[in-house]
Amino acid sequence: MKKTLELTNFRVLYHPISTLGFILVLNILVLGCNNERVLELPEIENTDITEVLDVSPAYIFYDETQPDSTLFNRKNLIGTTNWLVNVDKRLTLRQAIPHIQYLQEKRKKKSMHENEDAKNYFTCNDKSIKNLGFVEFTKVNYITDIDSYDIDSYKNNNPVDHDKRTVYIHFFDSDVFIVDEYFENKPVKNVGYEMEQYFNFDYFSSYRNQKSMINLSFDKRMSFQKYLKIKVGLLNFINGKSAISDEEFIY
Repeated sequence: MKKTLELTNFRVLYHPISTLGFILVLNILVLGCNNERVLELPEIENTDITEVLDVSPAYIFYDETQPDSTLFNRKNLIGTTNWLVNVDKRLTLRQAIPHIQYLQEKRKKKSMHENEDAKNYFTCNDKSIKNLGFVEFTKVNYITDIDSYDIDSYKNNNPVDHDKRTVYIHFFDSDVFIVDEYFENKPVKNVGYEMEQYFNFDYFSSYRNQKSMINLSFDKRMSFQKYLKIKVGLLNFINGKSAISDEEFIY
């Protein structure tokens, strides 16, 4: 069953109901049908985070009446709280990422009300618990201008100390992805796979048993639903031996 986040005048309250997390409750102040909107949350399974306290929300709607088909509402954000970013699953990365980058830059700005422990989360519908789940993206740096990106600076900030093994996974809008692997900066693998193999634990067993630095890139035409499903899937595969780079390339 499709789960939607129904909003009235962009007002939604988060109420803790148990240690499992939160439910979304419609604001009872109905201010007119013209202000009603529906945001479809991404549907994910087995998120690691099911409860976030001290929150304020932002919404990125799918709205075909807008030039970029998005409507961004950030009026309720409080700088000292954890931010729950609700992104409609129908949006593409090209549409959603600029608004997400704006929020990240806003978070970085110093203020007298700063809270260094505050984090950023995407909200999703976790089907495994039939409740909300959350995916943290506080430290993720989305690289959208590939041509002007300083690759040398990236290498200096991400030294290869994982047995000198570096993995690049390129996810396309279609149901395929490509894996490039390097050992001591020399290519050792370049293979394409069907997307269904991505969620096969047997395939990714090597990332559990061998240290690697994993770098991700995504097709900007990819839906936010697909993007978040991939991210949660990869987080379930990786353990302490491997690390996922905070740099994500959107091309």
